[in-house]
Amino acid sequence: MRYSSVAAAAALTLLTVSTSLHGQRPDDQIDPRSLALLAQGRAAQAAGNLDGATDLLETALAVDPRNRPAYIVLGDVAQKRGLPGKAIRLYREALMLEPNDRLALLGQGEALVAKGAVAQAKGNLVKIRTLCAKAACPESASLAAAIAKGPPVQTAAATKVPDKVPTAKE
Repeated sequence: MRYSSVAAAAALTLLTVSTSLHGQRPDDQIDPRSLALLAQGRAAQAAGNLDGATDLLETALAVDPRNRPAYIVLGDVAQKRGLPGKAIRLYREALMLEPNDRLALLGQGEALVAKGAVAQAKGNLVKIRTLCAKAACPESASLAAAIAKGPPVQTAAATKVPDKVPTAKE
């Protein structure tokens, strides 16, 4: 009698855990609707429609937030728009899903260089070189070139100086 209540509780726990694990999808299975939206977003980006690409890629992430390639392409779009801070965040989201993604490390490194954080970009370069220990990676060469080039030089906006400064009497 004492063991029947413990056995019933253990059986109920086992049943609950097994059904909850059975209903979840594996991490490598991305919703096909999200993949279709990703393909449309890539096509819009290639056509130069950055607004449309952003909308499609954000919708793909709303459908399935585990769509790592959508984060990467959205980061690329943010880079093209001149938003390196947003791109860094998007690449970080992709790296949270897969820390060894060389494309995300490359994109984040280039965005870090654009922001002026060259030391952190060098950290990404070390990670990429570690991942490509035996062979040369194009990502490694590309990030090394971006680091060597350095951050973009920003100048103050040129303002026109008037020839004659007005006085209070005029």
